[in-house]
Amino acid sequence: MLDTFITCVIRVAVSLCFAIPGFLLCKTKRVSEKHLSTMSTILVYICGPCMIIYSFYNAAVSASINDLNKGQMALDMLYFAITTFLLQAIFMLILYFILRRKYEDAKYRLLTCGSVLGNVGFFGLPLVVSLVPGNPLMACYSSIYVITMNLLVFTVGVFCLTNDTKYMSIKSALMNPTTFGLLLAIPAFIFGDKIESFTIVDAFASGINLLGQMTTPLCMLILGIRLATVSFKALWIRPFIYLICFLKMIIFPVACFFAVYFLPFLTPDFKKAILIISAVPCASVILNMAEIHHAEEELAANCVLVSTILCMVTIPMVTLLVNIL
Repeated sequence: MLDTFITCVIRVAVSLCFAIPGFLLCKTKRVSEKHLSTMSTILVYICGPCMIIYSFYNAAVSASINDLNKGQMALDMLYFAITTFLLQAIFMLILYFILRRKYEDAKYRLLTCGSVLGNVGFFGLPLVVSLVPGNPLMACYSSIYVITMNLLVFTVGVFCLTNDTKYMSIKSALMNPTTFGLLLAIPAFIFGDKIESFTIVDAFASGINLLGQMTTPLCMLILGIRLATVSFKALWIRPFIYLICFLKMIIFPVACFFAVYFLPFLTPDFKKAILIISAVPCASVILNMAEIHHAEEELAANCVLVSTILCMVTIPMVTLLVNIL
């Protein structure tokens, strides 16, 4: 139990340290907030899809090396996609029905989204891989979580944030960089073990892996720059932020964990992945959505920053639950 806790603390601390260079560069005027859109574009359109592609490719290669059943692996990934989609959608809808009478106030609409949507790929992938080593599906689970979350962002998420169905977009939910990454990841999983012996394939895979590994450092650099542009004191003065963080990083992951805990056909690693990835801080996409729909932009930005800082404490605490499996 102590090993899990220490590993989690170290992994979260290392991820947070990547924000320091961004913070210092911004404070010393070497970079500015104007650069964030470019960095975010690289993160979303290049690094994110590469992370998904390589996780599926590596799972196929690992299956071949360790004589694993790829059919069962694919079935587990399908179960994970269905499970994470349902858990996120149900939790958001529960909050919607509880809070809908207060939806004239945008902060309650933001709470509905912020309590569920998390940094499941850029922050969650290295965390779950380090806490559940030796299982090639862990990286795939994190990538799948990204995909199911994006499906919800532009449908249920937009509806809950705006309280208006006209902003829901099936096209945006399906046509985005994450879906593009999945379209390339599926053949990588099917044929990866058959073509990995070719030198050129290995070279390309290494390049894709390097781009995919940039996701966490680049995401945290962006966070560091954002942090340098706000008043640190002002981050902590709105009590509502703590409610969103509590729901997102304590209530939501624990609820997800116990929702699958008693299902005998799911493996312990599957359940661990659900808990760990669900416990990550608020996703930056809630800030993007808030800016687009003019719904508490400052609160959204502060939720992303504060939850990422607080996760140093909350994630190690929540992940102690993996020891009951």
